Amino acid sequence: MGIFKKIIKPYIFILSVILVFIIGYRNLEYNWQWYRVKDFLFYFDNGDFTKGLLIDGLIITIKISCVSLVLALIIGVLSAFARLSSSPVLKIVSWFYVETIRNTPLLIQIFLIYFVIAPVFNISAFYSAVIALSMFEGAYSSEIIRSGIINIPKGQYEAAQSIGLSVPGIYIKIIIPQMLRQTLPMLAGQSVSLIKDSALVSTISIYDLTMQGQRIVSETFLTFEIWFIVALCYLIITATLSFLIRRFENYMDIPAT
Repeated sequence: MGIFKKIIKPYIFILSVILVFIIGYRNLEYNWQWYRVKDFLFYFDNGDFTKGLLIDGLIITIKISCVSLVLALIIGVLSAFARLSSSPVLKIVSWFYVETIRNTPLLIQIFLIYFVIAPVFNISAFYSAVIALSMFEGAYSSEIIRSGIINIPKGQYEAAQSIGLSVPGIYIKIIIPQMLRQTLPMLAGQSVSLIKDSALVSTISIYDLTMQGQRIVSETFLTFEIWFIVALCYLIITATLSFLIRRFENYMDIPAT
């Protein structure tokens, strides 16, 4: 009976949310025009498939998110190892980077990079956004990775050294696999946050998914329809990423044979 209650409670909550949404949808005095949305996703021009504005924006969002995600992980790993190194200079530089980035708003960082740094080095808006997102998410990833390494018992370092493993070998074969098992859920959450934070790049005139949504709404006044589709696109991206990371997490849990 207790198991039945645990199973049924989530479904009751979901059905309640759906019911509230349906009631609000029907009672909202708004002229819904869903039939107009398709052309902003795709349409056929003389029989040829053509991407709409929302798909164009979605592609830009995916590009920025993918590049930023890879760079954020690289920055996070390098920063974490710098904090754990024996060099006082590396420790101070890494600490300053992490604390500065984590304690200032991402929007301000985007503006500083785009309006102050980018003109000096002739950096495009796209790469300004990538740099800002990578540094911001890399600072959080750095602390997640560092905490995962610190939590590994020191006895494992000593045991690995006693059997003749080199320092790189210890990290590749012993430290990193265990660190990933501990930190993968947190890194997954940070990756999802990166995708959602990418919506802020629309503030520097990058026609990503959010910017295209704003553009369409201002021209057509399809406020609710467009923003629902934009939200659904973000949900699909983040849900897909979460699913892939969950599969990788399950793979990491499989014992070696």
